[in-house]
Parts: sequence; C-alpha cells; structure tokens
Amino acid sequence: MDQNTTWVIEQRVKRTIENLEKNNMEAYYVKDENELHKKICELINEGDTVSVGGSMTLFETGVIDLLRNGKYNFLDRSKPGLTKDDIKELYRKSFCADAYFTSSNAITEDGALYNVDGTGNRVAAMLYGPDKVIVVAGVNKIVKNLEEAIERNKSIAAPANTKRLNKKTPCANLGYCTDCNSPERICNEYVLIRRQSIKGRIKVILVGKSLGY
Repeated sequence: MDQNTTWVIEQRVKRTIENLEKNNMEAYYVKDENELHKKICELINEGDTVSVGGSMTLFETGVIDLLRNGKYNFLDRSKPGLTKDDIKELYRKSFCADAYFTSSNAITEDGALYNVDGTGNRVAAMLYGPDKVIVVAGVNKIVKNLEEAIERNKSIAAPANTKRLNKKTPCANLGYCTDCNSPERICNEYVLIRRQSIKGRIKVILVGKSLGY
C-alpha cells in the first residue's frame, strides 16, 4: 500500500474516531496485534469476568488466546465439549461480565455501529448488561454511512458467515444476499447503535489492517 492510499485510510479512521467520541463511545487506533493486546490489557483488569460474541476478528488477532491466558475469568463459548445448554448458560452469564468483546459488521464514518445477528445474543450484550463492551475491528469495516453498512452486510459479512457456518441459504451458494426465508437464515436481528447513554461503556479499537468479515 503506497503512502497516498495509507493517507486516505488514515483520514477515514480519524473522522470515524472523532464521531464515535461525539457519540459517547471511546475510540482508539492501533497499528497491529501487538498494540491491540497492549490496549486491551489497559482496558481490563486481571481477574475480570470476560466474554465474547462470535467473531473471526477476535480469533485472527489473537484476542481469544489472550483471554485464555489464565489471567481472566473467561466465559469461553468455543471451549471443546460444551453442550447447547452450556452455551446458552454462557450467553446469559455474559450479561453480567465486566467486559464483553466483539467485532462489528460495519462502523460508519459518522460514528455508529451496525450489526446483524442470527439469534441476537451478541447485539443484546452490546446493548445492555456488561459493564464494558470492547469492539475490535479492522479498518475494512469502516463505511461511509448506514446505506453502505447495510450493503456491506448483504454483500460481504452475511455470505461469508453463512459459508463459514455451513448454512443452507442462497447467499452461501450465490455470494450475495437475496433476503431469503431460509430456515437457516442468519440475518434476523438488525441493530444500529447510534449513540451511548453511558459515556465510554462501548470502546472501539480500530486495527490498521483488513480483518474478519
């Protein structure tokens, strides 16, 4: 990536961070995984109860491994051997977590978070419950406005996730959304977080690379 393209991205990041702050969300920019891990360790304390939403970004950046290092009470939804009832209980316990980690399907330059869920456990925790919500996202998730956020989910996030989850939906075959009525549809709960009433509860960490879906 040449310096001019880098400059354009930096300006988008700057605008997005400024507007997230205006909307009562803390926002940070880090260059890579090392800086990301340092920032996370500044935002949570050893012994904290932490949980996560489904996110490829958290795996790609090593955040899941960081939370598994034994310093935190990690409600690990990906732990081998869990039953459906175990996972359901972890989802409920997540509402009482000190910190909830997730990514976002899209982040608008005017400082909003747009997310689409299958069952709603992720967006529910983002909206209410955990003391802190820490959103980790690559700069590829930044979009101009809500219209672009909706389109990003339909053309990238939803098809990629249905493919990953082996869902029997049209987008898993076509690579784009058809607004289907499939029994295995994963786009069910649509949530736009425009602003936070509790200042700083949501903390957005933008990472200077392309991550997740």
